[in-house]
Amino acid sequence: MVFASGCRQCDCIMSRRVERVAEALQEAVAELVQRELKDPRIGMITITRATVSPDLRQARVYFSRFGSDAERQRSLEGLRSAAGFVRTQVARRLQLRVAPEIRFEIDANIEYAARISELIDANKPPESEDS
Repeated sequence: MVFASGCRQCDCIMSRRVERVAEALQEAVAELVQRELKDPRIGMITITRATVSPDLRQARVYFSRFGSDAERQRSLEGLRSAAGFVRTQVARRLQLRVAPEIRFEIDANIEYAARISELIDANKPPESEDS
């Protein structure tokens, strides 16, 4: 939000609010997944991060799950089917005037980091025992 004067401090305050809402959203969704969602498709997942639009009307919640791509897709389907329930519960817990529309996404960062680590390990020179 920028006032007519172009106040940069207001931009900073709003971005901090968006960050705080995103952190609270991540914690609330993680708790909901752990304690209240009973859909067996979801399985054991980790909520890795959440992002919220500047107007707080849309949010993306990223999750990771070890296993095959098919298992991750099943988790995604389960989460997407529970999105309405999660949105309602998040609005109550965070006491937001407008509950953000929540979209769940598979977080590919963990798999990407694991792949990079494998490539680095594969290209390391063998350690000599002559130290």
